[in-house]
Amino acid sequence: MSAITALQALEQHTAVVIPVYFHAETDPDFCYTLLAETVHLFVREVDDPQAVCLSVDGSAVGAQVAARVAGRYGVQVVNSAHNQGKLGAARNGVQAMLVDQRWRYLVVVDQDGDHFANELLTLIRCAEHVRATMTTDKVLVLGGRLSRHRPLGFLRGEQEELANRLLLDALVYHATITDKPLRWQFANGVDELPDFHSGYKLFTRATAEAVFLGEPQLAGCRERLYYRHAVEAVMTVEALLHDAILATVSRRTYDEQPISIFASLNRSQLAADMIIWPCKRLGIPGHFVEQWLTNHLHRLTLGSLVPQGRTELLAIRDLVLQAFDRPLPPHGQHDIIQRALFL
Repeated sequence: MSAITALQALEQHTAVVIPVYFHAETDPDFCYTLLAETVHLFVREVDDPQAVCLSVDGSAVGAQVAARVAGRYGVQVVNSAHNQGKLGAARNGVQAMLVDQRWRYLVVVDQDGDHFANELLTLIRCAEHVRATMTTDKVLVLGGRLSRHRPLGFLRGEQEELANRLLLDALVYHATITDKPLRWQFANGVDELPDFHSGYKLFTRATAEAVFLGEPQLAGCRERLYYRHAVEAVMTVEALLHDAILATVSRRTYDEQPISIFASLNRSQLAADMIIWPCKRLGIPGHFVEQWLTNHLHRLTLGSLVPQGRTELLAIRDLVLQAFDRPLPPHGQHDIIQRALFL
C-alpha cells in the first residue's frame, strides 16, 4: 500500500474527534495547555483544521477551554447539553462530522496528550491495507499501547488485562454460537490480547456510521455504566457486531499519563462495568462469565499482592457476579482466588 496514498487519505479524508471533559476544580490554564497541545499536533496532520472536532461533554470548564482552543486553531466545537460520559461526547462529535462527505476515516482520540498525532498515519496505512486486502469498507483499527501497565499504573493495567481477557472470551463465545468466526489476522500479530480499551481508535466511514448513528444498546445496563465506564468496549463490540474487521498497530505512550478522568472513578466498579456490558450485549450466560472470572483471576500478578491486590480482584468479581444474578462464594471461600497448587 502506497505511503503517499495513505498520507493523502490522512490529510484530505480523515476527521478527528476529541471528547473533552475536565473536572470543575481543575486549573483552567492547565486544561487549556493540555488540550491546545493535543489539538496543535492533530491540526498539523490534516489540511483543514475543520477536520478536527472538540466534542465537549457538558462541562462548563470544558466548554470554555474548548472555545478558547478552537478560537486559536479554527477547529470545530460540539457542546453537549449535560455531562453524559465520554461515549456521549464521542457519539455527538462523530455524528456531527459524518455530515461532511469528505471523511473516509473518523478517529476518536482522548484529550490527555497521551495519543500522539504523528502516529495517526500508521493507523491510516493499516486501514488502507486491510481495505485493499479484504475488499471491504468496514474496518476498525486500534492503536494498541506497547505497555498498559506503564501509562496506567500497575493496578489499572491489571484491571484492564482482566477486562480484555473476559472480552476476548465473550467475543469467541459469540462468534461460535453465531457461526461467524473472528477475522483477526490483522489484529494479534504481537500481543495475544488486542488493546480493546485503547483510547485511540480509527473507524472507516461505514463502521463509524454503524457504531455512532444507531440507537444506543444499553443491554439492560445503567446509562452511567454504558456511557462512562464501558465506552471503549462499546465502540469495539458494536464495530465487530457490524462486521468490521479488527486490526491493531502498536503506538507509544507516556510513561505516566498527564491526566486521566478514569483514574478518579471507583476502580473496582469501573473494571466490573468494562466486563458487564460487553458480556450482556453479546448474550453471555452468567455461569460462563463466572467461570471465565475464575479462569483469569489467578493469572493476574495483582493477586499476588496480598491482601490489597487480591481484595481489588475479588471486589470486581463480586460486582460482576451480582450483575448476572450469580451467588457469591460462601463464607470461608469468599476471599479465595482458586489456583493450581504449583506453577
